[in-house]
Parts: sequence; C-alpha cells; structure tokens
Amino acid sequence: MRTIKRYAKETTDDLWAGGRGWILLAVGAGWALSIGVRFVYPALVPYFQDDFGIGLTTTGLLLTLLWGAYAIGHVPGGFLGDRIGEGTVVVLSTLISAGTVLVVATAINVWMLFAGTIVFGLATALYGPTRFTIFTDIYPNRAGSAIGLTMAAGNLGNTVFPVAAAVIASYTTWRYGIGSFSPLFLGVAVGLWMAVPNRTSGGGSAVDELSSDTLARIRSGITRESIPIVVAIQVTASFVIQGFSSFYPTYLTVTKGFSPAVAATLFGLFFAVGAVIQPFSGTMLDRLGARPTLVLYFGGCVAGLWLLPFVDGLVPLVAATVLISSWNGCGVVTQTYIADSLPDDMQGTGLGTLKAGWMVVGATSPLLIGTLADYGSFDHGFLLLASVGTVGLLLSITRL
Repeated sequence: MRTIKRYAKETTDDLWAGGRGWILLAVGAGWALSIGVRFVYPALVPYFQDDFGIGLTTTGLLLTLLWGAYAIGHVPGGFLGDRIGEGTVVVLSTLISAGTVLVVATAINVWMLFAGTIVFGLATALYGPTRFTIFTDIYPNRAGSAIGLTMAAGNLGNTVFPVAAAVIASYTTWRYGIGSFSPLFLGVAVGLWMAVPNRTSGGGSAVDELSSDTLARIRSGITRESIPIVVAIQVTASFVIQGFSSFYPTYLTVTKGFSPAVAATLFGLFFAVGAVIQPFSGTMLDRLGARPTLVLYFGGCVAGLWLLPFVDGLVPLVAATVLISSWNGCGVVTQTYIADSLPDDMQGTGLGTLKAGWMVVGATSPLLIGTLADYGSFDHGFLLLASVGTVGLLLSITRL
C-alpha cells in the first residue's frame, strides 16, 4: 500500500511540476467539452425524431456523418499541429466548436442540422490528435498517466453533459440543451490560450509541404514497428464504441423496456466507470506495458457485449454496462503507443492520419446499427459489435 501511495505521489508531483499541471487541466477541460458534447447527440435522438420527423436510419446517418467528419478532420488537425503549433490548434478547435454548437441549436430544418453537425465534427477533430502530442511532448516519462487522466476528464464530460442536456431539453427544448455549451467552449478557449504554449514540440516539422517525398515520409513513419497491428486493433475498438454509444440509450428503451431516464443513467454509468478506469489504464501502461493492459480492458468490453442481448433486469444490465465500460481503457493504450512510436517531427500528422483512417471505418457503425434497429434487429446489431470486438481482442493476444 505504501508503495502504491508513494508511486501516486511521485506521479502527481511530476505531472504538476514546472507549471505543467495547468496545461493538463486546460487540455482536460477542452477534451471534456469536445467529446462530451458529441455524446449529447445520442441523448437527444428522441427530440431530433420528433422535431424533424426522422427515423433511426436517418438518425444513424446523422451520427455517422458526425463521427465521419470528426475522423476526416484529424488529418488537417495533425498537420496544423505540426505546422502552426499544438496550442494554437486546440484554441482554434474550441472557438470554432463554440460557433457550430449555436448553428445546431438554431437549425430550422434537417439540412441545417446535418450541416452544423458535420462542421462541429470537423472542428472538434482538430483537438483529437493534438492533445496526445502535447502530452507526449511535455511528459516524456508520464505520457500514459497524463493521457489517462485527460481521457478520464472526457468521460466525466460524457457522464454529465448528455444528462444535463436531456434535463434541460425536458424542461425547455433540446435547442437550449445543446446551445448552452457554446459559452463553455468560449471559456475553455480562454483557458487554453493562457495555459498552453503555442508550440510544445520542437520547431522542426517533417511536413512543411505535402510533396511526394513528404507523403513517403509519412507512410514510412506510420508503418514502423508494431503500429499497423495497433491500428488494426483500434479500428475494431472504434467500430464498437461508435455503434454502441450512438444507440445504447435507445436500445435500452426499445429492447429492454427501460424508461428514458433509466436508460440515460445507465449510459452515464458507462462513462462514469470509464473515468475511473482510464487513469488506472495509463498507470498500468506505464508500469506493465501495452499488451497486458490492452488484453485486460478489451477482454472485459467484449465479454459485456456478448452478454448484453441475453440479460434483462436492472442489476444484470448494470453489470454488463460496467464490463463494456472496460473499453475506456483501450484508447489510452493504443493511442499513447502510436504517438510514442511515431517520429518526433511528424507525431501530429502521423497520429492524425491514422486516427482519420480508423475512425472513418468506425463511423459506418451508427448507420448500420440504426438500419438494423429500424428492421427490428437491434440485438443482432449489438452482437455484430461483439463479433468485431472479438477480432480486436484476438489481435491483442496473438500479434501485439
């Protein structure tokens, strides 16, 4: 116990040393908003259906476009991080997000809803790869711990923001539910501008120009060591989480017979448990390495997904939700591993390019799950997610 306490104190002291704790807090707050507001969308699905007259297939398309735009935006996000500086990019991302949230909140038709959602996905994508490279730059020996804490902050946002938006929507309108996040984005942008240096990496960049030589350099960088295997694992993890998170509250209501309030609470539980898991995942990664950490957390997620269609009642579903929440420990491992393995002068571009690839594949999941749900095959959709997750788990065991 004393050893654990001493290690925790050493980690805390190191994370806060030299004023770096303020960077950790600011980036964590920005990530909580960036990802948390994206997960507000599943909580507002019934309101979108009522207000715009759309079904689950169209809702699935909306969420697919949100995640697809978020995926594609990682390429310019990583490139801009290397080119103009990581701090500049996270501030820019947060400011644009503040504006696009207002566009969504004032949408007068389904086309405006879709357009605002796509631009919001692109804006938040700028934040994605840059937050990883900031921490691998400023925490050479504690990157896993810092990233785990930041991802836990994101899960706190995922836990609180969808419930808050749903409560506001129930008493007023969904437009206030999502529009209320705009001033929060503006406040965090100020905090990021004050705390994060314009650039955390060295001044040199391997990607000043997108020439054929540069593209060859990027291709060489992203295929080194075990990166392709870790990317393949992350593809399966991305497919699982985007399908699961997009429709879990609706699945619990339609298939399991829970009220929207109970479904939202279980959805929040998924992220609340994740907020606890992620710091432990980062610490485990720093101490034990990638393979045992990834197998433990991905294995728990896959087990929960296989159980989900076959259990009923609150207590069994709470247990299944907690197991599935083990997924939250996976991204700490895969993305930290990739960021650490990439060449220093192209971390942002390399990670952004790879994230775009695996998230484009993952973004197909909501449309597929929504279509299956419209045809009365919700359970089959979640069994499909379990099957894809099993492939990732087997890769973790046999190839990493």
